[in-house]
Amino acid sequence: MQKIWRVKQQDSELQKALSDALNIDPILARLLINREINTPQAAHHFLSADLTQIHDPFQFKNMDKVVARIKKAQLNKEKVLVFGDYDVDGVTSSVLLYYLLTEMGIEVTNHIPHRMQDGYGLNHEIGEFAKEKGISLLITVDCGITAIEEVQTINSMGIEVIIIDHHEPPDGKLPDAYAIMNPKQADCPYPFKELASVGLVAKLTQAIKGRVDEEALDFVSIGTIADVAPLRGENRIFVRAGLPKISTTKNKGLSALLEIAKIKGKKITPYYVGFILGPRINATGRMDSAHKSLDLFLSQNWDEAYSLAGVLEKYNVQRQKMQQTTVQEALDIVEQEVNFKDNKIIVLSKEGWHKGVLGIVASRITEKYYRPSVVISLTDGVGTASARSIDGFHLHDALSYCSQHLETFGGHQGAAGLRIKEENIDPFRLLINEMAEKTLELKKLIPMISIDCEIPLSSVNLDLANTMEELQPFGGGNPEPVFCSTRVIVKSAPVILGKETIKFWVTDGKFSISAVGFGMAKFKEMIRPGGKVDLAYQVTIDDWNKAPTAQLKLKDIRLSD
Repeated sequence: MQKIWRVKQQDSELQKALSDALNIDPILARLLINREINTPQAAHHFLSADLTQIHDPFQFKNMDKVVARIKKAQLNKEKVLVFGDYDVDGVTSSVLLYYLLTEMGIEVTNHIPHRMQDGYGLNHEIGEFAKEKGISLLITVDCGITAIEEVQTINSMGIEVIIIDHHEPPDGKLPDAYAIMNPKQADCPYPFKELASVGLVAKLTQAIKGRVDEEALDFVSIGTIADVAPLRGENRIFVRAGLPKISTTKNKGLSALLEIAKIKGKKITPYYVGFILGPRINATGRMDSAHKSLDLFLSQNWDEAYSLAGVLEKYNVQRQKMQQTTVQEALDIVEQEVNFKDNKIIVLSKEGWHKGVLGIVASRITEKYYRPSVVISLTDGVGTASARSIDGFHLHDALSYCSQHLETFGGHQGAAGLRIKEENIDPFRLLINEMAEKTLELKKLIPMISIDCEIPLSSVNLDLANTMEELQPFGGGNPEPVFCSTRVIVKSAPVILGKETIKFWVTDGKFSISAVGFGMAKFKEMIRPGGKVDLAYQVTIDDWNKAPTAQLKLKDIRLSD
């Protein structure tokens, strides 16, 4: 699919002022402005990303209430149940809260629901489980904000509930919990709204201990990156401080996982978290029970930890195979049944699809066709679904609009989950597409590459690559910079490497540089020596068996006019 290139507008005066004020490279100043960091103070905070910049945790609505209730449990020797979600954010949040509470001398029981057997979030049965265990306080992490009836049931059993959740609160009524800690509550004054749940637990830890627990930032960075929380504000500060702590972690389970995943001793980047560690932690919750991941990080014995890390590796291999099969089945249904003229939103359903891979399948469908997608697995007339969106279409708002056809739903602007009866799938498909017809312009269904600036090919060097390092870590909310150079000359015939990767050399007549495009072998026929092309790319360092040199990591290629 041909992509639209959108080069961000330049404010030369502001760029010069920022560059001069901070004595930084003008290109770096422009990149900061492109990320809406427009003042010297904001730029200094962003670039330094220092732990001293974080906010007072007691700015959270109900933080004083949450801290007081936990200290009461400590004083009265109460038993506490930590109820977490089955994804990476939920698991890491559960781990941090467990260690915080046990350090206070509180007896803690952990529970994570089984994705296939229990579904998402709090359920009515957990109250009975807690009562049998003699628990008087239940704390949710990464779930609970929509559990109005479930909290009511738990309250009726004499168990108090604290909700720690970062998901969008429902319109109107909230659960009748003892306290809710969620920065997205309408009346919460906390200045940074985008913390993942593991970040919320870090703030609770700060409130109780009176300081940030820097040793816990390994898990904070993992949960934040894996949940694709925007790497701005406190998320950026936590991740920047936490990434180096992963490779030196004192947690036996995490250390074992690094070894099993063959990245022990490497400099850990968001890539390793998002594509190596995250999928392995997630795999247990997708294929079986996320308690295996939780047990791994709570293990105090190296042999046990190494064995559990091996279990995660095994589940991840199973997940990859199942995912590949399900993605192909979903693509076949799209090609055979979806009329793109009438359907801006892709809604697919099939009996028996594994619920653990639905989110990944929805992501692949959305990535391939660049349309929001809802992928539904049916069991006994009831569907469980994951949904993914594109820029310009607020998924949670759309599901709210269609709520008459849904049993439950929840999530964010870009990703959501839902339950639906089989007979309501067609009415839901019709209604969500009616809404999209009114609100989703056709031009938004064409993928766009956001380009920071056009630069001469000769500007690409090691100095520029090192300048990019000042913006690290890259991720949601802080994308890796993209540049473009136009009418460059192809110097060498393209070579196809493994996994559909293409590599060739380009020149401006005086300066030459190599370009590599992962998954871009389809462009081979249009790249001919002597021809002129426009390239959109990121600047990387190629140091494979040689002295480091700058290289273009291609994002798109088009023939020059």
